[in-house]
Amino acid sequence: MKHPLRLFGFCPRCGSNKFKVNDFKSKRCEECGFVLYFNAQAATVAIIQNNKGEILVARRAKEPAKGTLDLPGGFVDSFETGEEGITREVLEETGLRVTDTRYLFSLPNKYVYSGFEEHTLDLFYLCTVHDDSLPTAHDDVAELRWLSPQDINPEDFGLESIHKGVDRFIQSLK
Repeated sequence: MKHPLRLFGFCPRCGSNKFKVNDFKSKRCEECGFVLYFNAQAATVAIIQNNKGEILVARRAKEPAKGTLDLPGGFVDSFETGEEGITREVLEETGLRVTDTRYLFSLPNKYVYSGFEEHTLDLFYLCTVHDDSLPTAHDDVAELRWLSPQDINPEDFGLESIHKGVDRFIQSLK
């Protein structure tokens, strides 16, 4: 896939078509001097365990990776912390209320949306929820279920960072 900056032909500041590649991660306007940097967007991932030690796993309802396994999460909104973002995303996708978050680790990812490759930095959180009964799937989730860590195959997760993150978390339990 070509670099996403190729899609930006005009300067977002002055509208000039003299918006040229500056280096691998930026374009510069030859008219006004504005430099646009293509940086990773923050996204969050929730690892939620119930009191049996099972992990809440989702099935993706939409592309990318529709039909594959996933974990609750999504993009962090502007002016939102990672903790606020994961709390909101878990509520939107599962209806569960997060009562505590603990940052675990981060992994880079590529998320293709409408043909545009978003580069993300996925922030993984261990989340505690108010009620650990099986929730109802909402938003862009087709199904939710609790799985024992030994029954989880990281290869079944369609997004690369989630696949790697699930594997890393399961390995940490051993």
